[in-house]
Amino acid sequence: MTTTRLTGDALRVTIFIGEHDTYRHKPLYSEIVHRAHAAGLAGASVFRGIEGFGASSLIHTARLLSVNEELPVAVVVVDTPERVRAFLPQLDELVESGLVILDDCQVIRYAGSHSGRRSRRHPGKEKKA
Repeated sequence: MTTTRLTGDALRVTIFIGEHDTYRHKPLYSEIVHRAHAAGLAGASVFRGIEGFGASSLIHTARLLSVNEELPVAVVVVDTPERVRAFLPQLDELVESGLVILDDCQVIRYAGSHSGRRSRRHPGKEKKA
C-alpha cells in the first residue's frame, strides 16, 4: 500500500446525509468512503450526529427513544483541490438528497504509515516486528 503525504493547501468536502440513506442496498456513507478510497484520496471519515435538521425541517435527535430515528451523518473527505474536484462527479451520482460543502483548508501533516513510530497508547514501548 502506498503512503499518502499531504501538507499545505487542500480541499475538504463534507457530505451531510441521513444515516439510513442507501445506495444499492448499502449504506450511502459506506459507499462514499469506499469510492474515495478507490479513487486514492488522502482520507475520509464518517461522523454520526446526535441531533440536527435539514431540508425537511424535522429535528432528528438521539435523545428520543425511537430506534427508527434517522440521525444526521457527515462524511468528510480531504485531499488536494484537483483530486477532490475530480471526485465530485461520483458524489453527483450517489447523493440524491443531502448537502455537499467544499472548504479550502490547510493540512499540517498527513502520512499514511506509522511504521517505526512509537505507539501513542503505550508511551515508551516500541512495536515488535
